[in-house]
Amino acid sequence: MQLKQTIFISILFCTALSCSPSRNFPVRYYQDHEEELIIIERLYSRIYPVKPLAAAFTDKEFTQVSLEMKTDSLRYVYEFNMQDVSMKDSLQKYGYDTATVLQMIRYMKQIRCTWINTLDYYVDSQKRMLTFMSIRNKQLDVPFAPEKYFILTFYKQPQYYDADGILLDKRNVRRIRKVNNEIFRRINDRVCYTLSAKFR
Repeated sequence: MQLKQTIFISILFCTALSCSPSRNFPVRYYQDHEEELIIIERLYSRIYPVKPLAAAFTDKEFTQVSLEMKTDSLRYVYEFNMQDVSMKDSLQKYGYDTATVLQMIRYMKQIRCTWINTLDYYVDSQKRMLTFMSIRNKQLDVPFAPEKYFILTFYKQPQYYDADGILLDKRNVRRIRKVNNEIFRRINDRVCYTLSAKFR
C-alpha cells in the first residue's frame, strides 16, 4: 500500500509541478550549449548532402556510437566503441569525410547529444529538410516515470509560432505543425523542441 501511495504521489507531483521545469530545461540547455549545437548542425550540414548519415549514442556513458550509413540503394548500420579504430576505417571505406564526422561525434559526446538525423517536410508542395537532435538528461527524471528525451529541430528558414510559442504551418494559417505527431515549441526563430518518450 505504501509503495502504491508513493507512486501515486510521484505521478501527481510530476503532473502538477514538473511541466514548468521540463519546459524550461530545453531552453536552458540550448542557451548553455548554443555554440556547440550550432557547430554540430553546421558539421552535419556539410556531411549529409554529400553522404547521408545518422549517428546515435546507444549507452548512457556515451562510449558506444551507432552509425547509419546510407547509399542510393542500401543502408548499413554499425556500432562502434568511440576508441575503436575500425570506426574511422569504416567511414573511409564508405567515402565519408572522416575528420568532419569524428569531430561532430566528439561534440555530440561533449554535450551529451544522443542522436542526429534529418527529416523531409513540405511547404506549398516544396520539399525542405530539417535537422533533428535528441538529448537525454537526468534533470528530466521523475521517479517511476518513463525516461524522457527532448528533441531539437533546426530549420534552415525562420518559422512561425502562435502566442504560446507553438510551431505553426504558416504565418497566415493558424494550424499547428506536428512533426512525427509531436507538438513543438519555440526556442528561437529557427529552433524548436518537444519532450518525448522516444529519442528518435
